[in-house]
Amino acid sequence: MQNLSFYTGQQCCLCDDAKALLQQCHLTKNYAVALIDVKSSHQLYHLYGARIPVLKRHTDDSELGWPFDLQQLTEFLT
Repeated sequence: MQNLSFYTGQQCCLCDDAKALLQQCHLTKNYAVALIDVKSSHQLYHLYGARIPVLKRHTDDSELGWPFDLQQLTEFLT
C-alpha cells in the first residue's frame, strides 16, 4: 500500500470538495491517506497554508494542489 498526505485545514470548503473527490475515486483504496492539518506545524502552515488542499504522494514526493477534478486525481494516483 502506498502513502498519501492530504494537507488540509479546519473549516475549509475547498478541502471538503477535495475530500469528496477522494471518496469518489476508486484508486484511493490502494493508498493510506493521512489527513494533516497545516496548522499543526508552523513549517507546514508556511509551506501549504495558502495552497490547501494539497495531496502529496510519498513514492516520488509529487504533489497535486487545488484545484483538481476527478480525472486529474485519477491521473495523479496512477
